[in-house]
Amino acid sequence: MRYEPPMTKNRTSRPGAPKRPGRPASPDSGPGHREPRRPGRRDGAEAERAEHRAPSRRPEPAERVRAAPEEAERPRLSTDELGREGRRDRPAVEWPEGARPAFRAPVILTVEPGADYALLDSGDGEKLERYGPLTIRRPENQAIWPRRTDAADWDGADAIFTGDTDEEGTGRWRFPREALGETWPMRQDGLAYLGRFTSFRHVGVFPEQAVHWRFMTDLIEGAGRPVRVLNLFGYTGLASLLAARAGGEVTHVDASKRAIGWARENAEIAGVADKPIRWICEDAVRYAEREVKRGATYDIILLDPPKFGRGPKGEVWQIFEDLPYLLMLMRKLLSAHPLALVLTAYSIRSSFYSLSALMGEQCRGLGGAIESGELVIREAGEDARLLSTSLFSRWVSA
Repeated sequence: MRYEPPMTKNRTSRPGAPKRPGRPASPDSGPGHREPRRPGRRDGAEAERAEHRAPSRRPEPAERVRAAPEEAERPRLSTDELGREGRRDRPAVEWPEGARPAFRAPVILTVEPGADYALLDSGDGEKLERYGPLTIRRPENQAIWPRRTDAADWDGADAIFTGDTDEEGTGRWRFPREALGETWPMRQDGLAYLGRFTSFRHVGVFPEQAVHWRFMTDLIEGAGRPVRVLNLFGYTGLASLLAARAGGEVTHVDASKRAIGWARENAEIAGVADKPIRWICEDAVRYAEREVKRGATYDIILLDPPKFGRGPKGEVWQIFEDLPYLLMLMRKLLSAHPLALVLTAYSIRSSFYSLSALMGEQCRGLGGAIESGELVIREAGEDARLLSTSLFSRWVSA
C-alpha cells in the first residue's frame, strides 16, 4: 500500500559542489587559501535530511588574508519549494454541498498478535517483529520507551536493518543466523504472498493495514452484488489480492514498475492471478483525472498516499498540497451506491482530526459516517503496549 521510493531513483549525493574550473583567485589570497564550497542541492525527501559539512581546512585569520569576492548564493529551497519544482498546476478544488456525515472519533483500530504477524517488543527507537517464521529487527521512531525483552532476543533476530533511521532512509540488511534471500513465504488470513527485504527497511507489507483489509473484505462479501474496488498507491498488492479473493473487481494503481511487478508475482503465488485485477503503473492523480473524464465509478476506494513522491513521468506529490484535490477526484469516482472511502496517512505531522475534517467536507451529502483515528499494533505478551503506526479517516455508508 505504501509508496516506496524507486530503487533506481535514490537521489543521495555528496554535500557540496566542486569549485568551478577556471575561476580566478583573488590576487590578495594567501598561499593555500581555499574558498568555501557552495552547499549542494538535493531534491525530494533527501532535501529534508541534507546536512552541510563545513570546509575541512580552517580559514586564515582575517588580518592576514582577505577572502575572494563570492557570487551571490542562491537561497536554499525549502522542502515545499522543491516539491513545487516541475509540478503541474491543479484545477481548483470543488467542495460538495449538503450535510456532513456523522463523525465517530477517536477510533483506535488495533492489530493483535497472531500466527501471520506479531510485534514481539519495541523500544529505544526500534521494533522486533515476527513475520511468519522470521524475526526482524528494524528502526521505529515512535518507540521512545524502553524495551521489555532481553538483549539476546534482539541480537538473535533473523534479519537486522542497519543504516539511516529516517523513514525513507536507505540502508542494508544483516542476517546474523544464516544468509537469507530477498524474499520469504508469508501468509495473510490464509492468502500466500512473499515478504521482501528492501533497502528502505520495509518488508513488502504493512501489517497495521490488516484491520482495513478485513473491513473491506467483509463489505465485499456482504454486498450481495458486484463490487468495484480502486486501490491507489497499491504497493505490493495485499489489499488488491484480498479484495479479489473476496469477489471484488479490482483496479490496482502504483507509480512504481517494480512494485507492480511484485504485486503481480504475489497474485500468482496467492492463486488469484485469474481474478479480475487490472494492474496500472501510473501517477495516481493522473489516473484518477482520466477515470473521472471517462465516467468510471467505484464502490470502495482505498488511499494510502506517501508524504512525498514522484510519478513515473516526474509528477510531484506533496500530501498537504495535493490531498484535497485527490479526495475531490475520489468523491467524483464514488458510485451511486458506494460502500467506503478509506484514507490512511503515514509519517506526517498532522492529526486524524485534520484528516477527518477534510473527509467530512468532501463527503457532504453522502450520509453515512466518518470514522477517524489511529492504526495501532499491540505487543505480544503480558503488560503489552500499543505502537501507533498511522492516522486514518474513512467514510462508511452505514
